[in-house]
Amino acid sequence: MRHLNLRLLSLLAVPPVLWAGNAVVGRLVVDSIGPMWLNVARWLVAFAILLPLGRRAVAGRAAWRRIMDRWPYLAVLGLLGVGTYNALQYLALRTSTPVNVTLIASSLPVWSMILGALFYGTHPNRMQVGGAALSLGGVATVLSRGDVQALQQIRLVEGDLLMLAAIVGWALYSWMLVRPPAHMRGAARPDWTWAEFLVAQCVFGIGWTFVGAGLGEWLIPPVPTRWSWGLVAAILFVAMGPSVVAYRSWGLAVAEAGPGMAAIFYNLTPLLAALMSAAVIGEGPQLYHGIAFGLIVAGILLSSFGMPRLPHAEGPGRG
Repeated sequence: MRHLNLRLLSLLAVPPVLWAGNAVVGRLVVDSIGPMWLNVARWLVAFAILLPLGRRAVAGRAAWRRIMDRWPYLAVLGLLGVGTYNALQYLALRTSTPVNVTLIASSLPVWSMILGALFYGTHPNRMQVGGAALSLGGVATVLSRGDVQALQQIRLVEGDLLMLAAIVGWALYSWMLVRPPAHMRGAARPDWTWAEFLVAQCVFGIGWTFVGAGLGEWLIPPVPTRWSWGLVAAILFVAMGPSVVAYRSWGLAVAEAGPGMAAIFYNLTPLLAALMSAAVIGEGPQLYHGIAFGLIVAGILLSSFGMPRLPHAEGPGRG
């Protein structure tokens, strides 16, 4: 880990600020545009921003042949990373709060450990199992709003469950990046930069966003889009900030500071979301949020002992 200087501190601080802002902005515009169409707009604009940086991934027949030779893998990555995660997050914000959403998302390391044990042959030790139990207790605190009887009577908020599904899907997406098939390892992997790899995923992911938007209009009451300068600004923010700037800053920060230090800064996301929500929306944090935050962070710290370090996974911006 390198010594913290102003540049590295900025790289570490920018992603949680933008990811917290994404949850707050999603909550603000929930009545102005359907959540699935917000995801479509986000990734169309993000793709337009990424294309000049990652054009080589789709320029020419050879480039498209590399993509099509790997289309099943890239299509699933596009579904989980571009088509599903943020769509479920925006859908969750119809009935949940930015604080709840970001708290549930902060339990990612625990779900990654569970999926690793179930499907990837990793075997957690006792401390990791204990940490998982603490973090899951934090998630249960969020789901129940601090009322255990709510869990017993299954009176849960739909948005919290949608966010839970989103973060489990993201954990699977992360494992797919860390344990790719043979054609994406070593010399067989195309020499894509981070932007080119994102562009390759967006080729399929944007298609999934339109499928999701179509299904969403069929399954849930549609929200008429009410265009305004505020909505345009919101779309530009979620496309540029959480999708591109935060991801690139996060990748550089992890490479320079190490995953341990980066995780500490990532855990600021729920706190920042609470402050932003209180200032912008008037939805201040409750006591159970603090309890849940403490349980989740304690669980992650406990789980980290003895956990093998996984390579940094290159994927589209979360949050």
